[in-house]
Amino acid sequence: MFYWVTSKIFWIPFYAFLLYLIAKKWGKQTFIIGVFVGLVFLLGDRISVMAFKDVFQRLRPCHNPEIANLVHLVDGCGGKFGFVSSHASNSFAFALFIGLLFRKYYRFILPLMIIWAALVSYSRIYVGVHYPGDILCGGILGTVIGIFVYWLMKICNKRFNLNL
Repeated sequence: MFYWVTSKIFWIPFYAFLLYLIAKKWGKQTFIIGVFVGLVFLLGDRISVMAFKDVFQRLRPCHNPEIANLVHLVDGCGGKFGFVSSHASNSFAFALFIGLLFRKYYRFILPLMIIWAALVSYSRIYVGVHYPGDILCGGILGTVIGIFVYWLMKICNKRFNLNL
């Protein structure tokens, strides 16, 4: 099951459904929201790599020579370094941004998005490519990014009258 949960392609219908909800609610402003979603992923990915993976250079469990033979890999190992998890960072950033965006309209969307992000993040431990600390720190980083980009969108909305 976690082979699919960890796959980005598996979630395309979910992303399409969220895009549909955004288009239904905001119509022509969907593009503007899409720019902020792009910013969420850009920041989540780049910060997790440039400020953490490239700095700390902690080997993934599957690349760690001391335990690599004990790690059960489901589908490859990925890059050499794993702290922090970019999957966790991106998932939590996206979850917080979408959850905050829709919280007025769908009461349970924020907790559901957080559960989704936690499931995707946990799958990275299960498939053998991250330690729990990679996921925890990636989730914290993603949460901060998601809240920051949502706040930035609100500021731009007021300043430029975007009708979001």
